[in-house]
Amino acid sequence: MIVSRLAPAGMGVLALGALIYVGRASLPEASVPLRVPVNGTASGERGRAVSPLTQTNLQSFAELDEELPGTWPGFRGSLSDGVSEDGTMLADVWPEGGPTHLWSVDVGEGYAGAAIEKGRVYLMDYDQDARADVMRCFSLASGKELWRLSYPLDVKRNHGMSRTVPALADGRVVAMGPKCHVTCLDAQTGEFQWGIDLVSEFGTEVPPWYAGQCPLIDEGRVILAPAGDEVLMLAVDLQSGATVWTTPNPMGWKMTHVSVVPLTLGGRKTYVYCGHRGVAGVAADTGELLWQSDAWKISLATVCSPVGLADDRLFFSGGYNAGSLLMKIREEGGKWTCEELERFDADHFGATQQTPILFDEYLYGVRPNGELVCLDDQGVIQWTSGLDHRFGLGPFMIADGYILAMNDEGRLSMIEAVPDGFELLEEASILEGHDSWGPMAIAGGRLVARDLTKMVCVDLEAK
Repeated sequence: MIVSRLAPAGMGVLALGALIYVGRASLPEASVPLRVPVNGTASGERGRAVSPLTQTNLQSFAELDEELPGTWPGFRGSLSDGVSEDGTMLADVWPEGGPTHLWSVDVGEGYAGAAIEKGRVYLMDYDQDARADVMRCFSLASGKELWRLSYPLDVKRNHGMSRTVPALADGRVVAMGPKCHVTCLDAQTGEFQWGIDLVSEFGTEVPPWYAGQCPLIDEGRVILAPAGDEVLMLAVDLQSGATVWTTPNPMGWKMTHVSVVPLTLGGRKTYVYCGHRGVAGVAADTGELLWQSDAWKISLATVCSPVGLADDRLFFSGGYNAGSLLMKIREEGGKWTCEELERFDADHFGATQQTPILFDEYLYGVRPNGELVCLDDQGVIQWTSGLDHRFGLGPFMIADGYILAMNDEGRLSMIEAVPDGFELLEEASILEGHDSWGPMAIAGGRLVARDLTKMVCVDLEAK
């Protein structure tokens, strides 16, 4: 198997207001070999003769108007835990009619969430007219589009197309498209740096509802879970795209919609991933497969990431009657074991789409009937929002000690993140569409949210 990386062509970027065509990125003829596609047929996607990443187009529209403070650099924020870390105080009383609406933009059908850094908003999108994956960059201040990089790809509507969140670090933005194409771009200009076609390189099988895995950037490395023929997990250098290590996949697990989670277990930094037949822990420094267990697996769709608790415990939750599971990871004399502590049925707690959040030693999540639930770290329910306050498959986060939760129709609620009881402070509709399921992002009190076809920004900062 050839595990080369697509290298960038030398492209100059001119961002001078009007639309400027920048050109196609192509492989240098001698320095980087073309991939040899993997034989076989996985979801009709293996054996791609030419990767679309050799045909990238970069367009520039405008310069950044204002570099605003705050960051939300990837899926579930700075620490991959769903909690904002920028310290901005939020208003707990909203104006009549809801928070101030700052801007909105039309986006392709999907549930991809935004990442934010240095006043820029990044979104992995799909252009149905051009039949292309598109990484788009917007101004957080005004919503105007700054640049976009696209590559041709035929994606059919399947409950939307794009559904991943980009990752930002060290001047780079990394994203995964619906058919498992990974791109690394210059975060300021959009210039293509390198790319990986996980299907052709690793034999990845595109998940049933397209890729939902969000790239993780950790200590200068991009962590991915191809879950292909031979490789379960992969670390590549952020700047060059060169392989640092790979983790074997003797279990034959396939890719799910879950993202890799960094946790410290047994005193060792570990990347935890849920494949379609179980969960595994991989050493962050070497890629060694430390442990695996088939105690947690979901037959139809594995979506929610595991949550790390105190005492080397993990909390898993899922939909389709999977319920939830508490697991203990132990390490003794170099031997790792996984102990199932307690299972809970779906009526007690399960999570179909959005990963629960651990905050001040309590878990907050939405169970299958749409109720927001608070549990202690033993899984005991502290309160529920009740059937009058249901949130469906909508996203939620915690910022400034408040839960910000969206329902399916775009109604945003602010709730106290405390175990004493459910206390709704404010609620208002900030979207007027449907399927408001994409993960939200917040930076400097500016909340970015989306529904199936529109992305909006509202101001929640306390004045």
